Amino acid sequence: MKLYPAIDILGGNAVRLVKGDFDAKKVYDEDPLSAARGWTEAGARFLHVVDLDGAKTGQPVNLEHLRRIAGELGVPVQYGGGLRSAAAVDDALQAGAARVILGTAAFTDPDLLRHALELHGPERVLVSVDVRGGRVATAGWTLTSELTTDAVLERLHESGVRELVYTNVDRDGMLEGPDLEEVREVAAAVHGEMTYSGGIGKLADLEGLASLREASLGGVIVGKALYEGRFTVGEAQAALEA
Repeated sequence: MKLYPAIDILGGNAVRLVKGDFDAKKVYDEDPLSAARGWTEAGARFLHVVDLDGAKTGQPVNLEHLRRIAGELGVPVQYGGGLRSAAAVDDALQAGAARVILGTAAFTDPDLLRHALELHGPERVLVSVDVRGGRVATAGWTLTSELTTDAVLERLHESGVRELVYTNVDRDGMLEGPDLEEVREVAAAVHGEMTYSGGIGKLADLEGLASLREASLGGVIVGKALYEGRFTVGEAQAALEA
C-alpha cells in the first residue's frame, strides 16, 4: 500500500481539522510547500493535497500552492477541493496534479464526472466518498446527504469510476484508528482501488490495514499522526509494505 502524507490548505496554511470542523483547526506550517518538502525529504513518494478553501467556496483557491508543491518536489500529487467544473479540473491538472479528486461534483453533476473520466481517464480521476454517520457528506463535509455508502459505490462503479478515496469523517483527526471491519466491508465492495483516510494514530493502525490484505485497498492518507510525530514516514511505509 502507498502512503500519502496529507497537506490540507486553509487560509494559506497547512492545517488539520477535527472531524472536518473548520472551526477546529490547528496550523502545522504557515507554508504548505514547507510542510510538503518535509514529507518528501523524509522519504514520501506520494502526496495528498486538499484545498479546504476551495471545498468551502466551490472553486479552487490554492492552485498556486499546488503548482509550487508539484513543480519543486518531483513526486506525484493528488489534489482535491472545489473541483466542481471541467475548467477547475483542467486547471488543477495543468497546475501539476498527477490525479484529481472529485467530491461534491461527483454526486451532483454526473455529466462533469463522465466528461472528466472520458477526457483524462479513470486512473487520473478519483472520487472522494466521505462518510459521516453512515451517510455521504458533501460541500467540504459541511452537508450530509441521505446517500448510503453502498448506494454511492454502486452508482460510481456504474459511472466508470475505478479510483476512490474513502474517508470516515467521524474518525478524521481523532487519532483513534480505523474501524477495520468497516474498511474491510467497503474495500470488498470496491471494483478498482481505494485509498483509506480517517483516524490513523499509530503504527498498529497501519499494520492493521495492511493485515486486511484486501486487493482493492491501495493506499492510506495520514495527516495529524505524522505532523505530531507519532511515527515517521519511513516507519509508516515499512508498516504498509510489511
